[in-house]
Amino acid sequence: MAKFKLEYIWLDGYTPLAGMRSKTQIKEFASFPKLEELPMWGFDGSSTQQAEGKSSDCMLKPVAVFPDSTRKNGVLVMSEVMMPDGKTPHPSNSRASIPDAADAWFGFEQEYFFYKDGAPLGFPPGGFPGPQGPYYTGVGYSSVGCVAREVVEKHIDICLDAGINLEGINAEVAKGQWEFQIFGKGSRKAADQMWVARYILARLGEAYGLDIEWQCKPIRGAFNKPLDWNGSGMHANFSTEHMREVGGKAYFEQLMAAFSKNMDEHIAVYGPDNHMRLTGLHETQSIDKFTFGLADRGASIRIPHSFINSGYKGYLEDRRPNSAADPYLVAGRILKTIQSVPTS
Repeated sequence: MAKFKLEYIWLDGYTPLAGMRSKTQIKEFASFPKLEELPMWGFDGSSTQQAEGKSSDCMLKPVAVFPDSTRKNGVLVMSEVMMPDGKTPHPSNSRASIPDAADAWFGFEQEYFFYKDGAPLGFPPGGFPGPQGPYYTGVGYSSVGCVAREVVEKHIDICLDAGINLEGINAEVAKGQWEFQIFGKGSRKAADQMWVARYILARLGEAYGLDIEWQCKPIRGAFNKPLDWNGSGMHANFSTEHMREVGGKAYFEQLMAAFSKNMDEHIAVYGPDNHMRLTGLHETQSIDKFTFGLADRGASIRIPHSFINSGYKGYLEDRRPNSAADPYLVAGRILKTIQSVPTS
């Protein structure tokens, strides 16, 4: 028997942006533990905005398990928050509230900023670097600095060691801004991997004195006005078996009509302060409009050329979710809208 370090990860009750929490439990197992072997575990919900002090117990229910290569016998345990009975999902438990389907595939493009001393990494004290242009997919110290690439490379390795399906990274349009991409099958599974990848990155930043800024429009001017710097999104690429195998123009048009009809419901879960980002500028559509277009990065839904060339089959990209959105709610809302459209 070996002692394993189980790092239970969960989402707290803070709004409008839930924070990540974690704590370690040591347990003995004959080998790397399977999900069904992991015990539920309690925590003090009064310290995470999930309970009152007079009745503070909440429970953690393991829902996904990943090896942690940064620790000897390390285990990352993504967990749902449950009420004290261990059976009833806590009101903050977004994972339990969404539909799921194994044939629904999601690819999330997570943008974020590295922050140090209250400003994006690479911003001079009290000022701004040169305008956007050289930073996107940039190479060299003047474009990406001397720390960020080391961090993102380590992030890749830890995620891949964990079995997380991280598919790529790149420096983004603004100074100090980066992106990684996660692909998963099933709304919950894809979002599990995204949350754990976020956790790994945030924890990794601790060693470098860096915070990860998930806010969608963190660089602002006087009176909280957005400046001419790109915001951060979490574009969601999505498909179902019907979209991939059957599709068709008529079905596509019905699907877009459903997305248009449910525009407000989507925006409601696509992340806080999205009005600061969805302005019609910086490769976005305005928050109060719904549009779709072929290869159009200024549309709400971008249609890849491959989708049209394959007879309206394949995947689509919803460009409205922002970097701070809860991937459980994003994937769940997209799937709910898709499921409202008849397939026969």
